[in-house]
Amino acid sequence: MHVFEIVIALLLAGAGLTLLSRRIGTPYPALVALAGAGLALVPGTPTLVLDPELALTLFVAPVLLDSAFDASTRDLRANWRTVTGLALGAVVFTVAVVAVVARALVPDMPWAVAVALGAMVAPPDAAAATAVLKQLRPPHRLLVILEGESLFNDASALLIYRLAIGAALTGSLSPASALPMLLVVTLGSVVLGFVLSRLLFPLLSRVEDVAVGVVIQFCSTFAVWTLAERLHLSGILTLVVFAMVTSRRAASVTPARLRIPGYAVWEVAVFVLNVLAFILVGFQLKGILERVDRGTLLSYAGVGGAVCVATILARIAWVWLAALVSRYRHRRQLRNRSQDEAGRPQGELEAALLSNGSAAVIGWCGMRGIVTLAAALALPAGNAASSTFPYRDLILFSAFSVVLGTLVVQGMTLRPLMKALALKDDGTVEREVESARVEMLRAALAASNQLQVAELSGLMRHRYEVLLRRAEAELAGAAAPRADAPELDDAAAIRAVTSAERQRLLALRQSDTIGDAAFQRLEQELDLEEIYLQQVAVREQPE
Repeated sequence: MHVFEIVIALLLAGAGLTLLSRRIGTPYPALVALAGAGLALVPGTPTLVLDPELALTLFVAPVLLDSAFDASTRDLRANWRTVTGLALGAVVFTVAVVAVVARALVPDMPWAVAVALGAMVAPPDAAAATAVLKQLRPPHRLLVILEGESLFNDASALLIYRLAIGAALTGSLSPASALPMLLVVTLGSVVLGFVLSRLLFPLLSRVEDVAVGVVIQFCSTFAVWTLAERLHLSGILTLVVFAMVTSRRAASVTPARLRIPGYAVWEVAVFVLNVLAFILVGFQLKGILERVDRGTLLSYAGVGGAVCVATILARIAWVWLAALVSRYRHRRQLRNRSQDEAGRPQGELEAALLSNGSAAVIGWCGMRGIVTLAAALALPAGNAASSTFPYRDLILFSAFSVVLGTLVVQGMTLRPLMKALALKDDGTVEREVESARVEMLRAALAASNQLQVAELSGLMRHRYEVLLRRAEAELAGAAAPRADAPELDDAAAIRAVTSAERQRLLALRQSDTIGDAAFQRLEQELDLEEIYLQQVAVREQPE
């Protein structure tokens, strides 16, 4: 009961700290991390050790699916070089740098343990960075790169983490067998995610009850992860593919009355899991503080600080190196481009380049979060049948030091950095929203013209004509009338034209005319209208 009371109190504290973070422009995980560290210093705090097999599943699976479900395949394809460089190259480089630093500071630490520590702290948490960046409206491409990186860097880091853990426990690892295994795991995970989406989606799409639908969504998330792990595949890659394939189909069949509350529940669940992860780390740090003396604690602090600095500098170095290589390749392309390329606008060739300001922001957006915490909590704790993982306390302490250090130092300075660089939104999403809204309203009017006059009131047609003129004026940059639309009284007819709008919106995304950011904004508008029309239909039913 004592633990339960502490968790409830800290969840409330996490909610309060989140409100405060939005006021001061700081990622809420930074303040929650400070609270988790303070928890370890509170007298009487219990010591808890989470089941290692449960840690990654509980904390990573829902958060990852929530991010992957909203990912834009079009934008990822457009920025695949940068995303791949960060998700693979930056991760491997960080693992190597951290492992070398850890071994230099603790010479007795086995290389496998040092690599496990590097893999643990390698993947940044994009949610912490984008929470601040979205308030500042940066160029859309920055958000795409950071969010795309976060989908795949977890997979690459945790694959290395699993190999290192196995090598540390068994004492051997053959590179000759590891590389083919990584290839099989990667391909197998992609195939499994696609197949599971095809199998489970018909079940998910038939559920019409909100509560049952949300429960099935969560259960299917854990089921996909668990099945992949039981087959010795990557739960992360499988879940990413599953979510991205499912999201492309769900938009056309999921009704608004299920989607709106479902999104709200997932947002709350992700928040609660983030807060709980910091609470559990605080509980485990409490045990470390009780087991070590002052000298050992100071040694741990030195190692943790050095690993944190190495983690930050490794990412910055990789991003700047990648930017330099990209500019060098661009200059060569300009010199050697063929006759066909000569007619292309130079801006099209420069689209893949990162400016100095963008490279600085991406390099500084290296805050670590829930994946690092979950990996630390997943370290084997040892019991009567097995020994404790080598240097477990030091690794856990170092991992939390990296999370706390990056969230506080980088998270709290990201807003000033953005303002100093003066990076502004390029208006990409707004332009797509405006053009797509015009196309949707044209589809609505076309659908209304096909209905019988008796089925469509003049007020309703007038409404769509007014909305279309307003949308066209906004798209052209002219002042638009803001008069309120007339009240609607024909729910069945409006539902027909709303369906035409939705189909047009889906077609625009399917053809890559708009990205998922614009799609989701317009989808939300249609969902709210659909909910309103359902209420109108209920009121119009005879008593």
